[in-house]
Amino acid sequence: MNISLFDYFLPEELIAQFPMEQRDECRLMVVDREKKEFSHKKFHDILDYIGPNDVLVRNNTKVIPARLIGKKEATGGAVEVLLLKQLEGDTWECLVGNAKSVREGSVCVFGNGELKCVCQSVKAEGIRDMKFIYEGIFLEVLEALGQMPLPPYIKKQCENNDEYQTVYAKVPGSAAAPTAGFHFTEELFEKIKAKGAKVLDVTLNIGLGTFRPVKVTDTKDHVMHSEVFEITEEVAEELNKAKAEGKRIIAIGTTSVRTLEATYAKYGKFVATREPTSIFIEPGYAYKAVDALITNFHLPKSTLVMLVSAFMGRKWTLACYEEAVKEKYRFFSFGDAMFIHGDFDYSKNVDV
Repeated sequence: MNISLFDYFLPEELIAQFPMEQRDECRLMVVDREKKEFSHKKFHDILDYIGPNDVLVRNNTKVIPARLIGKKEATGGAVEVLLLKQLEGDTWECLVGNAKSVREGSVCVFGNGELKCVCQSVKAEGIRDMKFIYEGIFLEVLEALGQMPLPPYIKKQCENNDEYQTVYAKVPGSAAAPTAGFHFTEELFEKIKAKGAKVLDVTLNIGLGTFRPVKVTDTKDHVMHSEVFEITEEVAEELNKAKAEGKRIIAIGTTSVRTLEATYAKYGKFVATREPTSIFIEPGYAYKAVDALITNFHLPKSTLVMLVSAFMGRKWTLACYEEAVKEKYRFFSFGDAMFIHGDFDYSKNVDV
């Protein structure tokens, strides 16, 4: 499919630059994908759409201060390193700015030398495998020297790192946040559980697979960067039980979707596993695991717009986005949300 099919007009002033002071006070577009209807609510109104037979799945990954600004030891030239994925021990896959000057053996220095990294191997598109050298605990060194890896469309660093973190963030390792979770508070989760719904955690450490732009014209030429996910034995059992009992599985965010669908597509059920996935969901894909979706409004021509289009049809997705622009919803990471529910016939999703 041509990526221009997933483009839409977005005025720059609708790109949210900061989070809501009260997380669940953001706006919520409730979309019935079966009836092709939408309504405008506040996020805390999602309680009205969740019942005792629902299972919500959230990604409990925690964003690390993965953006490091430093210099090359040999020349003193400026360098920026974004940690993407831990490979083994202190070696990380990284995205490097001005990467041509960072070759195998190049040393980068951060702070006053408290942290260094040595390039172990050179990969395409600015990717480098870097081994980090430090004393003490790595995450503590990162906290002292690193910055939160905010998307480039957010012009100002957060005053508090917790602003770019879900309230349920637990497992460190992501270079971006699962932003659909930003709208939840601990109190809202308690109310959801009080209605009898279950809340389960999976982990997908977010890297390039989620946020890298599509640079090809035809989606068949796009290669997803792999990301590592984990499902525990207890959660797999709960999910399989929910499926067997016909309960609705609601994914909080696209990374929860990718975790659940990657597992179910591969094994035909939910299994306890820790493994990489490069699943790419676009129209034509029939969802197997997820019945409803809570998500933000995503960048034009992104894999995330394609994922949503696969869930409810491309034309209807773009119609909802057009309505959101008209109603001046806030877009992207710190923006407003959608709740997409209702039955859907994937065999008829040839809406291109």
